[in-house]
Amino acid sequence: MEKQSINPSPALEEIPPGCLNIMGYIDESEVNGPGCRAVVWVQGCLRECPGCFNIESWSFEINQLISVDSLAEKILSNPRNTGVTFSGGEPFWQAPALASLARQLKAAGLNVMSFTGFTLEKLQSESAPAGAQELLTQLDILIDGAFVESKAINSPNSPVSSTNQRVHVLNPAFQDQITWASDQIEIHVLKDGSRIITGYRGSWVEQS
Repeated sequence: MEKQSINPSPALEEIPPGCLNIMGYIDESEVNGPGCRAVVWVQGCLRECPGCFNIESWSFEINQLISVDSLAEKILSNPRNTGVTFSGGEPFWQAPALASLARQLKAAGLNVMSFTGFTLEKLQSESAPAGAQELLTQLDILIDGAFVESKAINSPNSPVSSTNQRVHVLNPAFQDQITWASDQIEIHVLKDGSRIITGYRGSWVEQS
């Protein structure tokens, strides 16, 4: 039997209980899942995939600490957010806190989706990151598989960015809502003047 995966970085142990280490956040995205939704990018990923959209998310060092309760309140404060998407980075390295966040949001009527570089089979195995099963039970949609640049898709009809990735509809109510396209982008201008470009080939752009 495989042993449970251990934390990949000592920096994960520096995250206080009930908190998340995130790279960023936006409201009202329409290219990161069905409908209008908040997006939470977590900090930390081991894969360093060529062509990665968010290389700033690779480091596990503390970036922005936020409590689960505060983030839930922030998401719910915008009535246009009908769901939330977890991206990164690798969301499942912070699965327990994200599961707690997801429970609060689902209790308020929002749907929850996550990207992951793991396969679903890995997340269901004994060697999955801590809390993986807990988070999976809260998800309506999971997109699994690391981005593979040589298998990149540029199509207005594909919800994934490379052919190895899969869409798992974990809640049948969303079976007919896989309508977003991976090659769309959005530009969000934040209150401090910085910009976030998200979607296919998206990246974080600081105001100069």
